[in-house]
Amino acid sequence: MDNCEKQPNMPQSLVSVIIPAYNAEKFLAETLDSVLASTYPNIEVIVINDGSKDKTLDIARKYEKKDERLCVIDQPNAGVCRARNNAIRASHGEYVLPVDADDKIAPHFIQEAVAILAKDAQVKGVIPRADFFGDRSGEWKLPPFSLHLLARKSIISACGMYRRADWDKTGGYCEEIIAREDWDFWISMLKNGGTVVKTTDISLHYRFHKNSKRTSDRKLKAHVVKTLNLRHPELFEQELGGPLRLHRTWSRLLNRIYRFLHPRRVFLNSKYADKEFLVKSLPIFFENQQGKLIHDGRNKLREFQWGDITVVVKSYQTPNPINRIAYGLFRSSKAQRSYEYADLLRSKHIGSPEPVAWMTIRNGLLFTNSYFVSLKSTCPYSYKDLIGGKFPEQEKYLRAIARTTAALHENGFLHKDYSRGNILFGENAQGIDVEIIDLNRIRFRNISQEEGCKNFAERLPATDEMRHIMAEEYAKARHFDSKTCEELMATYNIEKS
Repeated sequence: MDNCEKQPNMPQSLVSVIIPAYNAEKFLAETLDSVLASTYPNIEVIVINDGSKDKTLDIARKYEKKDERLCVIDQPNAGVCRARNNAIRASHGEYVLPVDADDKIAPHFIQEAVAILAKDAQVKGVIPRADFFGDRSGEWKLPPFSLHLLARKSIISACGMYRRADWDKTGGYCEEIIAREDWDFWISMLKNGGTVVKTTDISLHYRFHKNSKRTSDRKLKAHVVKTLNLRHPELFEQELGGPLRLHRTWSRLLNRIYRFLHPRRVFLNSKYADKEFLVKSLPIFFENQQGKLIHDGRNKLREFQWGDITVVVKSYQTPNPINRIAYGLFRSSKAQRSYEYADLLRSKHIGSPEPVAWMTIRNGLLFTNSYFVSLKSTCPYSYKDLIGGKFPEQEKYLRAIARTTAALHENGFLHKDYSRGNILFGENAQGIDVEIIDLNRIRFRNISQEEGCKNFAERLPATDEMRHIMAEEYAKARHFDSKTCEELMATYNIEKS
């Protein structure tokens, strides 16, 4: 693939005009003439030939020789999305303007669009008012921008100027979608905020012909809807109450009916209220194996980056038939208990990752799924790392774990799955952090010396030396006899180091 050299600096911001071209020999010259006639002085024009079989590349090369602002890239046929992405990666402009190889833009459009973007950071896109020419005439009347309407239909033309920095944030054009890629791209750019401005004068002349991509794309509606739902479930939750449907106009009503038959409960930590629609999208994320898989067993754990926070989500398996009725009607779900118990531990100054949300879903009266969301722990190690005595300064970590265990038991918290993977630890400037996870099986009662030592030792492998250290610190914190604690822990330890 060819490279484009950066043009000399000018006072005005550089605009990169991106023109993917595939078998466009009939129209490419008209498009290039319209772009190169721009009144805005600081542009680079990148034509990317997408494996054309006609004279498209020859025409582009001729223009490249005549005008130093123009650069040609040649690539094997890979589709318009990859072509745009490759061209933008090779570009140098602060602003990007995609133009199709059979359309024409007005001379003043680039200058007007730059002025609008430079003035208002909230504006993420400037699109030209457009008309048709070719096999159709008249104005192309697209409605004013609204995120709600964008969730239901493509209302923004592919030819729209935006900041290169915003393209970077989206990850570029989706190369898996094979139709309405501009719709997907604008959703990616705008679903987290921002607006779009349309110019007052007609500045885009859109060539309409029977074989145009916009016409052929209509046959791929099911593919487009499926791909958009996979990529943007949180937007559709926010704007449509659920997924985009094939009958797009009916999406909100159909989702209300579905939700009546499949009720859900969602609870969010008030600090993370803005993550509501991400939480509601968790079934889709898990179904499509999105996020980083941490554990794949009876229950599943996945890690997600949600803006400025990293969360870990536990998806609990569908319970047995009796509990499918009981959960949510007579008892709290595992996800709800995990959230509430984490909150309770933290209120007693016992470490556990901050809870973010929980959600339960039913099918009529039958419980189906539940999800617990917490911040990712900052502790990089678990008790497993201490086994074998090879961890540096092992003793101080064992003592910190013993103190945390004593605090659990003194507050009446009996963790029924107190195992090596559920005790995390690390260090910060203030000292050692210990965090306890997988909390849904906590029981609440007065915990005797014997029950406490059994709970502490039963599922934690330890050498005699490790057990001596932990028993000593645990006994000290609970005002027990150290030797008795050590003997009890040795008696009940069923997992040897």
